[in-house]
Amino acid sequence: MTIDITKTEPPAPHHPRRTGVPVTERALAPDLARGLMLLLIVLSNTGFHLWKAERGPSGWQPVDGGVLDHAVQFTMITTLDMRVYPLFAFLFGYGMTQLYLRQTSAGAPGRDAARILRRRSLWLIVIGLAHSTLLMAGDIVGYYGLLSLALGVLFLRRGDRALKWWIGIGAALLLFGALEPIVSAALQGELGSLGDAGAEPGAAAYAAGEPSWLDAAGTRLESGLFVTFAAAPLSLVGGGFTVFLLGFWAARRRILEAPGRHLPLLRRTAVLGIAIGWLGALPAALAHIGVLDVPDDAQSETGALSLLRDVTGNAAGLGYVAALALFAHWWTLRPTRRGARAVTAVSAVGKRSLSCYLTHSLLFAPLLAAWGLGLGAHLTSATMALVATGVWLVTVAGAYALERAGRRGPVEAVLRRLVYRA
Repeated sequence: MTIDITKTEPPAPHHPRRTGVPVTERALAPDLARGLMLLLIVLSNTGFHLWKAERGPSGWQPVDGGVLDHAVQFTMITTLDMRVYPLFAFLFGYGMTQLYLRQTSAGAPGRDAARILRRRSLWLIVIGLAHSTLLMAGDIVGYYGLLSLALGVLFLRRGDRALKWWIGIGAALLLFGALEPIVSAALQGELGSLGDAGAEPGAAAYAAGEPSWLDAAGTRLESGLFVTFAAAPLSLVGGGFTVFLLGFWAARRRILEAPGRHLPLLRRTAVLGIAIGWLGALPAALAHIGVLDVPDDAQSETGALSLLRDVTGNAAGLGYVAALALFAHWWTLRPTRRGARAVTAVSAVGKRSLSCYLTHSLLFAPLLAAWGLGLGAHLTSATMALVATGVWLVTVAGAYALERAGRRGPVEAVLRRLVYRA
């Protein structure tokens, strides 16, 4: 069923249109989730900055270092790797639907609201490719810009019934894509040889060890084009849209704005999602630090352990969202709020998530890459995690200063002008 509100609206030359959300209308949970999400993203991206590190069969996390480094690697594989991006996808879809509903509630026709979102998606693709080429090949803005462009056209104005059907179809595609090769290999007695440990490490696509910025930019551009125009469409075919559509569904019910009305759902999602996500990555993490003796192929990016880690990451991402919503609900009910400044500062990052996300690369790349100061050659997993946390704290301080001054993030301000042009 297709929802078309333009059929019931009288034609008018001008329609009221909202270009922003007053501070008093903003709910805590979405902004807090986005702010903490950026810490998780910056930590999960640390692996490719260590361009001289010895890589394991997975091609991502280093395998060298001491006990503390192995503890960091274990924690990241269990809690972060392929667990943060589903969180990002959910919040992206949620925010997209929020924007659409704000427009239509202010009187804009559905077609006009959808047009604004298409324009926003196109500009996000441009920003993502520029970010990828100039600083970081692992950009996700362009990737989700293309996904939002396609899914906005297909689902934004669809009814709940169609949305639920496609969420179910997507979940089935995700499970089939991950479990079918595992089951087939197991039935043939070749589970340990599933995958390719000899493939080029995934971290090589980021070109952090390239001494020439221009050569590195060429590699980054290739990676960015692949991620945006190949990986994103492939994820649509494979069910990668599922968590995105769950964001659509949740935003229609204002689950993050009014978590108190959905406590049983949020509690179940938090407990089950995080448990499934962490347990699903546990074999890969134990194999990485040498506790489990597993063939290298099984640990590779296309191996059985990585497939299990990836598919359960969706559950973890949803669990993180639910846990943050529960925290926001608990926080707003407290009679005294110690630490209010910290919560406000992290939420300020969430309000300016695009600016803060790009600032990470602006600080990281010249400091760590071989074409810059090259400090990535001298760091380990543990020290790199400390640097990443420090970079995130810099953005927290900047966002908090902008919050106190009542100003938007610079990139958000520019994007708003481009999207809401006259």
